[in-house]
Amino acid sequence: MTISQNPETTLDREAETGGPQIMISMQGVNKHFGPLHVLRDIDLEVARGQVVVVLGPSGSGKSTLCRTINRLETIDTGSVSIDGRALPQEGKALTRYRADVGMVFQSFNLFAHKTILENVMLAPQKVRKLSKVAARDRAMALLERVGIANQADKLPAQLSGGQQQRVAIARALAMEPKVMLFDEPTSALDPEMVTEVLDVMTSLAKGGMTMLVVTHEMGFARRAADRVVFMADGQILEDTTPEQFFTTPATARARDFLGKILSH
Repeated sequence: MTISQNPETTLDREAETGGPQIMISMQGVNKHFGPLHVLRDIDLEVARGQVVVVLGPSGSGKSTLCRTINRLETIDTGSVSIDGRALPQEGKALTRYRADVGMVFQSFNLFAHKTILENVMLAPQKVRKLSKVAARDRAMALLERVGIANQADKLPAQLSGGQQQRVAIARALAMEPKVMLFDEPTSALDPEMVTEVLDVMTSLAKGGMTMLVVTHEMGFARRAADRVVFMADGQILEDTTPEQFFTTPATARARDFLGKILSH
């Protein structure tokens, strides 16, 4: 099953603007938690079809950056937009905006009392107003795509962590989002389950999905990312190719980070 990206409209827009369509735009974003300045003047753009991996030490602001894109965290100053549409403050406009932004968290956040199939069907019926038949067809196709269609009638507790995270990805894709955000999607998984989730994410990346991924998985960053963004102390210190970042990082903070990560 392919995810709708409306390529003709995109090509028209790119022809008009003379450049790639910007799907995620953050301009001058600042965020405080009390006295703590967690995001400092963040400027970041992600073009359609790009995969951007955000790396950095704990407490650098990575997850907060991810969560501000769909207003799970509010911002103090600056602007955030998806596909040229500014982030609304609240209400139905925010609900519509969020429908275009798929998000996968560390925890799977599945409804424990609903089957896997029902979990994936729910939002398309409630938000996209799909019929039950259409929602079921889409859900089954996506469960097939992430390799767990044979588990459709089970409850989340009957699945492994890796399987539950693949359900969470299918659930996000069921809304046919314009972009996908991943906030450390493998950090709560046992090591043997990490690969099955990263394989699904790599397949999405190859399929042209616009993705922003906060992760500690260096192999995924090397293999699937178009760009690596390195953060420390709430700032973006580097924004470059995986090859450049992993072979010749430009800053001492990045060199120190890589030295600690890659030596284990």
